[in-house]
Amino acid sequence: MHLVFDVNETLLDTGSLNPLFRRLFGSEALRSEWFLTLQEGWMTANLIERFEPFAALAQSALRQLGAKHGVDISPDDEQTLVEGMLTMPAHADAAAALARLREAGHRLTALTNSALKAAHQQLGHAGLDGYFDVILSVESVARYKPSAEPYRQVADHWGVPAGELVMIAAHGWDLIGAHAAGLRTAFIARPGKAMDPKLGSVPDWHDDDLVRLVTRIADAAA
Repeated sequence: MHLVFDVNETLLDTGSLNPLFRRLFGSEALRSEWFLTLQEGWMTANLIERFEPFAALAQSALRQLGAKHGVDISPDDEQTLVEGMLTMPAHADAAAALARLREAGHRLTALTNSALKAAHQQLGHAGLDGYFDVILSVESVARYKPSAEPYRQVADHWGVPAGELVMIAAHGWDLIGAHAAGLRTAFIARPGKAMDPKLGSVPDWHDDDLVRLVTRIADAAA
């Protein structure tokens, strides 16, 4: 079975960035606003067909947040953000879930909006890189998820129809994009994440524990 994992927030805990947001803005709650601004950045890049590096978009989102809240963002602050993104820890259930799938012989792909070099650093630092058969980045197709091209990249890599892939993510927009590209989908409900219950066809599986989620997916394919 081919399982495709998003990386940021799905496998890696962005909560480790909270100290930066507390220092700059006095509240870690602004991290969520920053991530939404970052999402807006890559969605805009897709719409205007002008691909920008993920790290540059992340830094731009931080500067926008600073301008909005009257906080000066220094180059050192921007660098601290990027370094923090490269050293985020894995969620507590990530390694166990990936190990279970790996031991059962499933094919595992990481598909991320991060740059490829950064993705290898992120997953390596978190101790997760060894579980994956391949790590893929959207930079290879110059289109961010949820555009169809990144998901098709995975199908092309393995030489299988999109319908044989299961996309696992903590983001509704990612799974909606994957579904539109023909993949099956599984939602991991990380803290603060939710999907519209009226969507119906998305996701195929839903859980708030990654080990349980992947076990249910694997059992369905048995």
